[in-house]
Amino acid sequence: MRALVQRVSEASVTVGGEEVACIGPGLLVLLGVRRGDGPEQADRLARKLLALRVFEDGAGQMNLSVADVGGEVLVVSQFTLYGDARKGNRPSFIEAAPPEEAEPLYGRVRAALGAQGGVFGARMAVSLVNDGPVTLLLET
Repeated sequence: MRALVQRVSEASVTVGGEEVACIGPGLLVLLGVRRGDGPEQADRLARKLLALRVFEDGAGQMNLSVADVGGEVLVVSQFTLYGDARKGNRPSFIEAAPPEEAEPLYGRVRAALGAQGGVFGARMAVSLVNDGPVTLLLET
């Protein structure tokens, strides 16, 4: 699994002109599932995301987790995180898990985080205000 994690002051997802999820301060997680990923990778990633210390403490150091600050989490499925454009200009997505494998794992990560989410497989518009900016790439 691959997660592009952004510390945000707010984020939202719109599908077909209708807002389906929004959060205030917290984490926006763009989540890609790779062929062969399973529940173990989903659980490990969820634990890592909950413990990730990217929020500032009283001294201005990134020392607090999303749980420590009472932040929210928004998870959006993002198969394109497994796009490979090393050959040519059109990315290949053969490493991305097919939807029937990816959707349950996406749901598992969301549930473990108590997160809001986009609509799996839908064309979504994601809006965010990156706080920092802070952006990290995590991989299991």
